[in-house]
Amino acid sequence: MVTALRPFRWILLVWLFFSGGCGSNAGPIPPSASFAIGQSYGGGIIFYLDHTGEHGLIAAGSDQGSSVQWFNGSHEVTGATGAGIGKGQTNTAFILSSQGPGSYAASLCDQLVLNGFSDWFLPSKDELDALYLQKAEVGGFTDDFYWTSTEHGEGSAWEQEFNTGTQYYANKNFPIHVRAIRAF
Repeated sequence: MVTALRPFRWILLVWLFFSGGCGSNAGPIPPSASFAIGQSYGGGIIFYLDHTGEHGLIAAGSDQGSSVQWFNGSHEVTGATGAGIGKGQTNTAFILSSQGPGSYAASLCDQLVLNGFSDWFLPSKDELDALYLQKAEVGGFTDDFYWTSTEHGEGSAWEQEFNTGTQYYANKNFPIHVRAIRAF
């Protein structure tokens, strides 16, 4: 009796596979998405892809400010010291926790709602450098300084010049440009 059911099970499995399965979400798995630097996606423009090519970073298409301070007036260590790719979001959270509400770099990025996305943050030192390397693909930059979310100390944080690519640390009250990014 068990052997008589085997052909039926095989036919059922073949039918389920070709009919799209039992549920509305079943069916053939589509090929993975193909992403490219400079592609419009996720509310902005892709400027960085990880080694898989399936995840990366997106920049807003324009600056969130041109004369913005890094901090909200309180000279204190925030703990936002992460410099690598993937550290900007955590840095931004540390800055917000320390500085509270206001119109400063991390807060402007955190408050941004753009093209239906609200998970923007201030890029870390390495994330901003990756953005600088793709500035022609993203567009809309000035040859001026942009803040990173990477803190240098109690009174200073890292910035990057978009003319030469050089990174410096500057006083947190220095008013410069801000460009938000988000991860996907």
